[in-house]
Amino acid sequence: MATTKTTATLTVYADPVCSFCYLGRASLQEYLESAENPPEVQWRQFDLRGYKRAPDGRIREDVDDGKDEAYFEQAKQNVQRLREKYDVEMRDFEDVPDVDSWDAQQASLFVEQTESAETSRAFYEGLFAAYWRDGRNIENPEVIAELSEDVGVDPEPVRDAITDEQLEAELRERFAEGQQLGISGVPTFVYGEHAARGAVPPEHLARLVGE
Repeated sequence: MATTKTTATLTVYADPVCSFCYLGRASLQEYLESAENPPEVQWRQFDLRGYKRAPDGRIREDVDDGKDEAYFEQAKQNVQRLREKYDVEMRDFEDVPDVDSWDAQQASLFVEQTESAETSRAFYEGLFAAYWRDGRNIENPEVIAELSEDVGVDPEPVRDAITDEQLEAELRERFAEGQQLGISGVPTFVYGEHAARGAVPPEHLARLVGE
C-alpha cells in the first residue's frame, strides 16, 4: 500500500458510521494515554460506502458487495469482542440510525479548515460518540450544528458549510486522496511510511510509531 511521507503525525482515516473506527478510536485513546511521547493525531475523512454512491450522491443498496448474513454475523461478534476488550460504551447495529455521513464529514472539513487542530479533532470524535454512543442521527443538519456548538464552534457557518458546493468538491478530493494512497478500508492508521488497518490494539499502534 502506498503511504504518506515521513511525519510526526499519526493520521487516522475513518468514517463516523464505521463501528470499527469507533472501536479503533478507543484503542487509540488507550495508546495515547500510555505513550511516553504520543504523536499528534489527525483524523482524515473517508467515504466508507463510496463504492455504493450513485452520481447523484445517493447510497445504492442494490450494489452487491459480497457481504452476506454470515459476514455481518461475524462482524457483530468481532464488534462485541472489541467492545468488551476496550470497555467501550457503544450501541448495537440495530440501535443506531442508518445514515449517510457525507454532510457530517463535509462539516468536519470546514471545522478543520477554520478552527484549531484540537477543536477539529474534538468535533470529529464528537461525531463518533454522538452516533455510536448516543444513537443520534448525524445526517441531520441540526444535530451536526449542535455538535459543533458543543466544541465551541459557531453553528451557523457549519449549517452553511453542509450545502457549500466548494467544500463538497474539496471533500471529494479528500476522499480521492485516500484512495490514491491505497486506503481501501477503515480505520487505517498511517505514520510515516507505515500503516495499520483495523481496530488494532494499543501495543500495535505503539509499534507503528516506533515506541
